[in-house]
Amino acid sequence: MHKEIRSSRRPIASGLAGCLLALCSGLASAQEFRTGEPIGSVNEAGERVAMSDNVKVFGAFHFSESCTFDPERNLILAMNNGNRGDGTENDGFVSLINPDGSVHTPKWIGVSRDGLELHQPLGSAIANGKLYTVDVGYVREFDLASGRPLRNIEVPGSTLLNGIAVAADGTIYASNTRAPERVFKVAPDGEVTIFADGAPLAAPNGVAIDQDGNVVVVNIGDNAVLTYNTDGEVIRTEYAVEGGNDGIVVLEDGTKYVSSVRFGSVSRIEPGSEAELIAEGIPSAASMCYDSVQHQLVIPLNSNFALAFIKL
Repeated sequence: MHKEIRSSRRPIASGLAGCLLALCSGLASAQEFRTGEPIGSVNEAGERVAMSDNVKVFGAFHFSESCTFDPERNLILAMNNGNRGDGTENDGFVSLINPDGSVHTPKWIGVSRDGLELHQPLGSAIANGKLYTVDVGYVREFDLASGRPLRNIEVPGSTLLNGIAVAADGTIYASNTRAPERVFKVAPDGEVTIFADGAPLAAPNGVAIDQDGNVVVVNIGDNAVLTYNTDGEVIRTEYAVEGGNDGIVVLEDGTKYVSSVRFGSVSRIEPGSEAELIAEGIPSAASMCYDSVQHQLVIPLNSNFALAFIKL
């Protein structure tokens, strides 16, 4: 009896192994990259229908550190970290958010992982029909229309890429917050060089391009707002009301808005004027973006899994 039991298990185990092998082979086969769809559900007839216009859903964030605004679609793109671990989880994603804060698409980039590597996306920018973000030592580029991954550019020597801005000619500037405190420059052909190194950088974070093509950087380590020319020389130093700064937005008229992740405030610096506080009490006010259609600031609250909005 004992021998029969042992004998009967052999073909079952063999068959199970064969099934598992076939299943794994099927899962390993590449699928076409796709982006997520706007919110909807499958009805009783088995058809997927879009959510009614009279319904709004809020949320769909997971440690959103930055956002950027797409004026063509009138949508906010929020970068979301997945389960923050050692940076190899590959579960980061991008949400599409309506200007009123309601959710358009919970996972636009990230619903499919085929051809996608995105772990802990931090700063973000839109330029020349592309979405850019920095992520665990890389600058990642996506086609803005389709969400399809384009390039992954490694940044040697980086320890914590954080903020990013893209000039009109496609040159990328990315801050490195942890030592060595630097701003890297990535040429359109992908060549990486050091743009600025050391003081007055003090845990640099947010980066923006001003109306003259200069590079503006804010520090977490103090309240300095540094403007560099394209040769990497500091040509202007201004000061936000508070330090611990994360985000920087520069409008076409030269007005700067600075968000403090450490102290929860937003400073406004008009050309030729000292900074003034326009908002405070915002928990973890991270790397904000400017919605140029609704004329508002949008501020991710990272570990609070939310966005804040300030009408200007």
